[in-house]
Amino acid sequence: MKNELCIIGLIGVLGFLGVFTDNPGYYGFFSFFSFFVFAKVLPDEMLKRNINRAAKNAFFSSVIFFPIVAIWGAVTSFSVENGLVFGFAINFALQSIIFGISLARYEAKGDV
Repeated sequence: MKNELCIIGLIGVLGFLGVFTDNPGYYGFFSFFSFFVFAKVLPDEMLKRNINRAAKNAFFSSVIFFPIVAIWGAVTSFSVENGLVFGFAINFALQSIIFGISLARYEAKGDV
């Protein structure tokens, strides 16, 4: 059985949209290519547990921070739609960063 976590690395292809559309906001997707490293990692019980713990951290951070960022974006921008788009974008980036950092820390620690 191979590790399916490396499939997340395919999201990195979206980073090439930044080259074709001249929108630098897409360049952040290149960081997802780092998930291809997990193709060589055996998916044992500890890795699955660490993935679940990291996903839990990312989920609860999004539950807490999305309303805060969306309200802040709606208050500081001219329209509610722009605030929600801003909140969604920041929330997606925050979830990805927290998941990646949590998983790296749990894997580096090595204990449960």
